[in-house]
Amino acid sequence: MKGYVTDLERATIENEDFRRVLFTGPNTQLVVMTLQPGEAIGLETHDGHDQFVRVEQGEGFAELDGKRHPLSEGSAVVIPAGVAHDIVNASKDARLRLYTLYSPPEHPEGTVHRTRREAAAAHA
Repeated sequence: MKGYVTDLERATIENEDFRRVLFTGPNTQLVVMTLQPGEAIGLETHDGHDQFVRVEQGEGFAELDGKRHPLSEGSAVVIPAGVAHDIVNASKDARLRLYTLYSPPEHPEGTVHRTRREAAAAHA
Protein backbone atom coordinates (compact mmCIF):
# COMPACT_ATOMS: atom_id res chain seq x y z
CA MET A 1 0.00 0.00 0.00
CA LYS A 2 1.32 3.44 -0.90
CA GLY A 3 0.27 5.45 2.11
CA TYR A 4 -2.72 5.23 4.41
CA VAL A 5 -5.47 7.68 5.35
CA THR A 6 -8.07 7.22 8.09
CA ASP A 7 -10.04 9.07 10.75
CA LEU A 8 -7.66 7.89 13.46
CA GLU A 9 -9.68 9.20 16.40
CA ARG A 10 -12.76 7.34 15.19
CA ALA A 11 -10.80 4.16 14.38
CA THR A 12 -9.27 4.20 17.86
CA ILE A 13 -12.50 4.87 19.74
CA GLU A 14 -14.48 2.30 17.72
CA ASN A 15 -11.83 -0.42 18.09
CA GLU A 16 -12.93 -3.31 20.32
CA ASP A 17 -9.80 -5.46 19.89
CA PHE A 18 -6.84 -5.57 22.25
CA ARG A 19 -4.57 -4.98 19.24
CA ARG A 20 -5.35 -4.25 15.59
CA VAL A 21 -2.67 -3.31 13.07
CA LEU A 22 -4.05 -0.67 10.70
CA PHE A 23 -1.00 0.02 8.56
CA THR A 24 2.47 -1.42 8.11
CA GLY A 25 5.11 0.38 6.08
CA PRO A 26 8.79 -0.38 5.68
CA ASN A 27 9.73 1.87 8.63
CA THR A 28 6.56 2.55 10.64
CA GLN A 29 3.50 0.66 11.86
CA LEU A 30 0.17 2.08 13.09
CA VAL A 31 -1.75 0.03 15.66
CA VAL A 32 -4.96 0.72 17.64
CA MET A 33 -5.45 -0.89 21.04
CA THR A 34 -8.20 -1.18 23.64
CA LEU A 35 -7.38 -2.13 27.22
CA GLN A 36 -10.20 -3.44 29.36
CA PRO A 37 -10.68 -2.07 32.92
CA GLY A 38 -7.63 -2.97 35.01
CA GLU A 39 -5.79 -4.44 32.00
CA ALA A 40 -2.16 -3.75 31.10
CA ILE A 41 -0.22 -4.22 27.90
CA GLY A 42 2.45 -5.97 29.94
CA LEU A 43 5.95 -4.86 30.87
CA GLU A 44 8.22 -5.06 27.83
CA THR A 45 11.36 -3.62 26.31
CA HIS A 46 11.93 -3.12 22.59
CA ASP A 47 15.64 -3.10 21.83
CA GLY A 48 15.28 -2.48 18.11
CA HIS A 49 12.74 0.28 17.80
CA ASP A 50 11.05 3.33 19.25
CA GLN A 51 7.34 3.58 20.11
CA PHE A 52 4.85 6.44 20.33
CA VAL A 53 1.53 6.10 22.21
CA ARG A 54 -1.44 8.51 22.26
CA VAL A 55 -4.49 8.04 24.48
CA GLU A 56 -7.80 8.86 22.78
CA GLN A 57 -10.16 7.75 25.55
CA GLY A 58 -9.86 6.71 29.19
CA GLU A 59 -7.35 7.04 31.99
CA GLY A 60 -4.40 5.04 33.19
CA PHE A 61 -0.67 5.29 33.54
CA ALA A 62 2.53 4.63 31.66
CA GLU A 63 5.41 2.98 33.44
CA LEU A 64 8.80 3.91 31.98
CA ASP A 65 11.85 2.30 33.58
CA GLY A 66 9.93 1.91 36.84
CA LYS A 67 8.49 5.44 37.02
CA ARG A 68 4.71 5.99 36.69
CA HIS A 69 3.23 8.77 34.57
CA PRO A 70 -0.53 9.48 34.60
CA LEU A 71 -2.37 9.22 31.28
CA SER A 72 -5.70 10.66 30.15
CA GLU A 73 -7.33 11.68 26.88
CA GLY A 74 -4.76 13.47 24.74
CA SER A 75 -1.72 12.14 26.62
CA ALA A 76 1.25 11.10 24.50
CA VAL A 77 4.15 8.85 25.45
CA VAL A 78 7.42 8.51 23.55
CA ILE A 79 9.28 5.31 24.38
CA PRO A 80 12.85 5.09 23.07
CA ALA A 81 14.40 1.72 22.28
CA GLY A 82 15.71 0.00 25.40
CA VAL A 83 13.23 1.53 27.89
CA ALA A 84 11.22 -0.98 29.95
CA HIS A 85 7.60 0.11 29.68
CA ASP A 86 3.97 -0.75 30.28
CA ILE A 87 0.65 0.99 29.66
CA VAL A 88 -2.04 0.26 32.27
CA ASN A 89 -5.76 1.00 32.33
CA ALA A 90 -6.30 2.17 35.91
CA SER A 91 -10.09 2.34 35.58
CA LYS A 92 -12.40 -0.23 37.17
CA ASP A 93 -15.21 0.33 34.69
CA ALA A 94 -14.01 2.10 31.51
CA ARG A 95 -11.84 1.03 28.59
CA LEU A 96 -8.55 2.75 27.72
CA ARG A 97 -8.31 3.34 23.96
CA LEU A 98 -5.04 4.33 22.33
CA TYR A 99 -3.05 4.20 19.16
CA THR A 100 0.62 3.49 18.84
CA LEU A 101 3.32 3.89 16.22
CA TYR A 102 6.25 1.49 16.09
CA SER A 103 9.40 2.45 14.21
CA PRO A 104 10.28 0.02 12.68
CA PRO A 105 7.19 -2.26 12.68
CA GLU A 106 6.74 -4.68 15.59
CA HIS A 107 3.90 -6.99 14.51
CA PRO A 108 3.14 -8.93 11.33
CA GLU A 109 1.10 -6.91 8.84
CA GLY A 110 -2.64 -7.36 9.40
CA THR A 111 -2.29 -8.65 12.98
CA VAL A 112 -5.52 -8.69 15.00
CA HIS A 113 -5.53 -9.91 18.62
CA ARG A 114 -9.06 -9.79 19.97
CA THR A 115 -7.88 -10.20 23.58
CA ARG A 116 -4.72 -9.78 25.63
CA ARG A 117 -4.69 -13.55 26.16
CA GLU A 118 -4.69 -14.08 22.39
CA ALA A 119 -1.83 -11.59 22.04
CA ALA A 120 0.20 -13.32 24.77
CA ALA A 121 -0.32 -16.71 23.11
CA ALA A 122 0.90 -15.31 19.78
CA HIS A 123 4.14 -14.09 21.40
CA ALA A 124 4.80 -17.25 23.41
